Amino acid sequence: NTILLSFCMKITILSILTVCLCKTMLSAQQSNLRWIELNPEGTTAVEGNLTEGVDMPDLSWAWNSAVACFPATQASKFTGKHVLYALELPAYTELEIDLIPADKSANFSLYAYEVGTISESNTVPTLSQCIRCEADHKWDYKVKGKTQDHTRHVRDILAIANPYQVIIGVVGADGLKEGAYRLEVRRKG
Repeated sequence: NTILLSFCMKITILSILTVCLCKTMLSAQQSNLRWIELNPEGTTAVEGNLTEGVDMPDLSWAWNSAVACFPATQASKFTGKHVLYALELPAYTELEIDLIPADKSANFSLYAYEVGTISESNTVPTLSQCIRCEADHKWDYKVKGKTQDHTRHVRDILAIANPYQVIIGVVGADGLKEGAYRLEVRRKG
């Protein structure tokens, strides 16, 4: 009985430590999120710097078929610091998101994805699926009839009948870890 009691106590202590560790990881992951409030009638703008972000060495979530944000061939464009923003997307609303680096020669990338409710399992880098994910980065070659400058744009983040939560990632390309920027989120609905 003493051995069994000792074993049960060890299991209980291990379970408590596991729960505490999971809560700490979730808190740390979600503490990296900066919540922004949408302006109901126009553009919401925030300023930031990549130095406020986190490194994300595992990007495999992005090319998971249940996410499909960007392909593995474009991974180098998302290897710098990631600054994450979160917001509530009301039903019948569409967003346009623009990223404007302060330095026109700085190479930034941008992504945004929709989930039902933000949790540990759907916050990058542990994102396993989402409703929609869109990304923009510097092109590898010219696109006929289009031009690209230093700004990045994400479109088609929308909610029809149900509200969602959105996470926006501002990222340095090619390992970029610092650089000021302005993020503009325009509500269309």
